[in-house]
Amino acid sequence: MYCIQETDKPNFIFSIFNSIQLKEDKIILPIIEEKISSRKAQKLAKKTKKILDQTISKRIVISEKIKKQEEYVNLLHTNALDIIDGKWLFEALSCKVLDYLLEKKGIKKEETQISLLVNDLSENMLGNLRKIAKEYKRVNIITNHIEKFRKIEKQILDQDGIMITVGNNKRKGLSKSKLILNVDFPSELMNQYNIYENAIIVNLRGNVKITKKRFNGMCVNDYDISFEQREEFDYDKNTKYKACEIYEAQMNKKQPFQEVMKQVEKDRVNITQLVGRNTIV
Repeated sequence: MYCIQETDKPNFIFSIFNSIQLKEDKIILPIIEEKISSRKAQKLAKKTKKILDQTISKRIVISEKIKKQEEYVNLLHTNALDIIDGKWLFEALSCKVLDYLLEKKGIKKEETQISLLVNDLSENMLGNLRKIAKEYKRVNIITNHIEKFRKIEKQILDQDGIMITVGNNKRKGLSKSKLILNVDFPSELMNQYNIYENAIIVNLRGNVKITKKRFNGMCVNDYDISFEQREEFDYDKNTKYKACEIYEAQMNKKQPFQEVMKQVEKDRVNITQLVGRNTIV
């Protein structure tokens, strides 16, 4: 893992010559302005790639300030780098996210209907679905791949004795769901559904905006965590970066869901905030 951040010690000469510093696992960019020019973004991206080409790991975390340099970040994305954004971990932590949200809102899960919007069910999400099905009053899966999810519905019923429902009714499917876990529906598709006007929507893989005039609910698009550190992180990593991205960068994403959860519990991972468009919970 490498971390990309801005310099704390502005140096005019370094900035003029676009000199990048490499200190252990940190790539320090000579950025002192709020927004760099297109030419500078291209030069810095080229030099960053050159550094990373000489390393084994292509997994990187970008500081919050450098994220604002959109052209530079977009150029990094074109170079097949594994840029950590916390979304994989967000999905893995779905049950913790829901528990945190319901506690803050004073909602009882055993009295709550929850709907999952999903077309591509990952192993992490399947593991979370099994737990969700055991704890909530009613669980609906809304999907464009009904036949595929019918098999999952039967599998969960046969193995755990728990009933879930699968469908894709745009008029009624979400009309009574106070809690919606959106795994992979984009804004355009989601806005085709009749959504309960005060619903709380958690968007795991992307930022979704509900454009319906009657919708007065909440859309959660981001989050952060705290965790027990496995190593002694320096000050920069604790202040310049999102904790969820630093943590995800350390995870073995190929391990089974149960192993991921064991690691999460061992490291005492907790949700510290959920971020909506104009709200922080």
